[in-house]
Amino acid sequence: MKATPIEEVYAVFKASSGITTDSRCVTPNVLFWALRGERFDGNSFARQALDKGAYAAVVDNPEVAASDKRCIYVENTEIALGQLAAFHRKQFAIDVLLITGTNGKTTTKELCHAVLRTRYKVLATEGNLNNQIGLPLTLLKLNETHQVAVIEAGASHPGDIRYLTEIAAPTLGIITNIGRAHLEGFGSYEGVIRTKTELYDYLRLHDGRVLLNSSDPLLVAQAKGLTACRYALSPEADTLWGEAIPTGLFLELVWHWENSAYPLKTKLVGAYNLPNVMAAIALGLRKGIDPDQINQAIECYEPHNNRSELRAETERRNRLVIDAYNANPSSMKAALDSFFALSTAQPRVLILGDMLELGSKSEEEHAAVLEQLAGRKEAFTLYAVGSCFGALKKKYGKPFYFFDTTEMLREALQKHPITGSLVLIKGSHGIGLQTLLDVL
Repeated sequence: MKATPIEEVYAVFKASSGITTDSRCVTPNVLFWALRGERFDGNSFARQALDKGAYAAVVDNPEVAASDKRCIYVENTEIALGQLAAFHRKQFAIDVLLITGTNGKTTTKELCHAVLRTRYKVLATEGNLNNQIGLPLTLLKLNETHQVAVIEAGASHPGDIRYLTEIAAPTLGIITNIGRAHLEGFGSYEGVIRTKTELYDYLRLHDGRVLLNSSDPLLVAQAKGLTACRYALSPEADTLWGEAIPTGLFLELVWHWENSAYPLKTKLVGAYNLPNVMAAIALGLRKGIDPDQINQAIECYEPHNNRSELRAETERRNRLVIDAYNANPSSMKAALDSFFALSTAQPRVLILGDMLELGSKSEEEHAAVLEQLAGRKEAFTLYAVGSCFGALKKKYGKPFYFFDTTEMLREALQKHPITGSLVLIKGSHGIGLQTLLDVL
C-alpha cells in the first residue's frame, strides 16, 4: 500500500478539529493518530475511534488502512506526526523559541511563557511534553492567533535535539546548561554536549539567535559564531546581569540593565533558579516588554509539578522543599548547595532518591553525592531511597539511612514521623518520592 503524501494528510488535519492519540478521548470530528508503544498498538483502536465519531484515523498498518476508507495510511505514524508538525510550523511566520538543557528546561519555559503572555498571544509546551511525540503535538496547536511559541525539547539519545529542531524550526534558542544526565543513553558527557548543542548547529544554519548565559564558559564556547542576546550572573560590561540576594527560602535577586537596577522577589526555591529567571528576563527585553511588566510576571509565577516548590507548613509542622520531578548529578549538587545555604532554625532533613539513567557512571555519581554530604559540617539527617544509593550503605552510617523503595521509607515515616523540620525532597521521578508528601 502506498503511503499518503504529507500534504494530503495535512488537508485532512485542517478539516478536523485537532488530533488525539487516545481512543478514549475521541470527540466528534477529531483526527485519531494511531501511535505504537512497547505495550500498545494504536492501530488496534482505529475502528473504535471512528465508531465514536473521529473524522479519520491515521494508521501504519496496511490491513487496518484497507478495512475502512476513513483510514489514512502512512509508513510510520510517529515519523509522520513529526512531518505533519514540521509542515504546519512552516505556515506561520512567527518567532519560535526552543528551550533545551540538562536542568531547568521546564521552569525556564514556564517563566518565559509568563513574561511573554503579558504582551503576546503565546503557544507554550504544556507540562513537559518535550519528546518526539509531545513536541509535534504541541506545534500542531499553533493557530492564526499565536504571535510567538515557547517550545521545550528534551533528549535522552544522540540526535534527539537535531530531530526536534528540524520539526520546530526555531528562530531563537536557549540551552539552560549542559550537565551529566541520561549518560546511559548518550554514552558519555561528551555525547550530552554534542546532542544539546545540536540546537546551536541548527540556529547557525538558519540565521537564528541564541539567548546565552555568558557566565557559563561551556555554553559560550559552544555558541561561538552565533548572534547572541547575552545575560550573566555577575557584572559584565554592556550585558544584562543579575545576582541573587541571600534572604529566606525564596529566590530574590537584583538584575541590572542599561544603568538601572531592578529588584525582584520570586516564589521559586533555590538560587540555582537564577539563570532560569535571567533567561526569561533576557527574552522579555528581546521582545520589547517593559522591565516592570517582566518583574510582575515573574513575581506572580508559582512553581508546581514538584519543581522548586515550597510547601510552607504541613500538619507535622514541616517545611518542604520539593524538587522531585527529576534528578541528575548537576541538579542534585545544585539542590544540595542551595538547601544548605538556606537560613533556618529547624532541623534539616534530606530525602534523596536515586538518579536514574546514569549507566556505568551510576555508582561513581551516587558515591559523589554521599561524599559531598559526608563532608558537610551542618547537622542533618539523610534518608536515601533506591538501589543505587543502597549499594553504598555499608560505607556510610548515621545520619544516613537507606531504604530500597519509597514504600519502605513511607512505612518508616509512619512509625517515626519527621516533625518541625526543613525537608528537601530530591530524586528522579521514577523513584516516586512525590508519593511521600502526605506523610510529611
